[in-house]
Amino acid sequence: MKKLKFMEKEIERLREIGLYNKIKTIDTPQGAWLGIEGKKVLNMCSNNYLGLANHPEIINHAKNIMDEFGVGPGAVRSIAGTMTLHKELERLIAKFKNVEGALAVQSCFMANQAVIPSINPDAIFTDELNHASIIDGVRLTKSKRFIFEHNNMKSLQEKLEEGKNFENKIIITDGVFSMDGDIAKLDEISKLAEEYEALLMVDDAHGEGVLGDHGRGIVNHFGLSDKEVDIDIGSLSKAVGVVGGYIAGSNTLIDYMQQKGRPYLFSSALTVPDVAATIAAINLILRDDSLVNKLWENTEYFQKAVKEIGFDIGRTQTPITPIMIGEVKKSAEFSKKLFDDNIFATSLGFPTVPKGLARVRVMLSAAHSIEDLDFAIEKFEKVGKELQII
Repeated sequence: MKKLKFMEKEIERLREIGLYNKIKTIDTPQGAWLGIEGKKVLNMCSNNYLGLANHPEIINHAKNIMDEFGVGPGAVRSIAGTMTLHKELERLIAKFKNVEGALAVQSCFMANQAVIPSINPDAIFTDELNHASIIDGVRLTKSKRFIFEHNNMKSLQEKLEEGKNFENKIIITDGVFSMDGDIAKLDEISKLAEEYEALLMVDDAHGEGVLGDHGRGIVNHFGLSDKEVDIDIGSLSKAVGVVGGYIAGSNTLIDYMQQKGRPYLFSSALTVPDVAATIAAINLILRDDSLVNKLWENTEYFQKAVKEIGFDIGRTQTPITPIMIGEVKKSAEFSKKLFDDNIFATSLGFPTVPKGLARVRVMLSAAHSIEDLDFAIEKFEKVGKELQII
């Protein structure tokens, strides 16, 4: 169609420069190994940090609760969609995060869309590498925007000084940066937030189940609390293994978001099996931290090996392991050759990461065995040498 010609041109451009994403279809449950279009491959790129996406205890709990509550909530939370299950989940999240209250929403992306525009502060101070959901949330405000250099406290202080006369201010940062795997200097940021009387908000999507006691996240990792970090945003779709997001903090914050958060007010509530599975998953994490420990053992094993082989894994401090390639076409070719050798690890290029910094991002999981990781290391080395990356 003529009126869609601009779309066709953009798709063709993406193909030419190596940025066209041919999305693979998975035909098995999530786990260390996957079936993709009839091929068995080692899964090295999902966010299933603790291997809970197909855990039998979680599946059985969801099945049992569906027999009692059905499947769908039938409405938005604020009209007729809040069930006792939702309230149970929110009490559990608050316990997990050591805060007064929590509000479950449809995704972590939606949590950021709910919070940032509804607060609509006079000034926002945001890390230049924050997640797209934060960027989009900021765009929905009328706030003055100050973008500080990534994890650079001198840059943040300079921006705070520049905007010190704004009355309502908020600093927003990812907890764990999803493309590089480094950790926000939340302890230092919290001191600046106090000094400049700014709210502090952290998106801990890649911190839950990974950092802190029993995977409680980055706030716990730094020994902070809701006295220093006002808004704790999280995901239920990564380490927790299900789907959804949440806002955690003071009772005042939660009450405010129930009145003002548009995704909460205008989009249907999380479904019964989602909520039930999430409750079971968080209870499991609280009960037993062995999966968190296994995740870190696997991370240290794999990262040590690929560095010794000669790969550059950037500045990661977490299970997120970027295999830095640089040129986007070579990165895409690296991913394709890995897949030919039964390794599923996707290539990421601009705009997901900056131009010239394309990489294959490996995501370690507690579901991986040492034998799985040895297999992956062997194939990474083979393909890396074939393409003269190492």
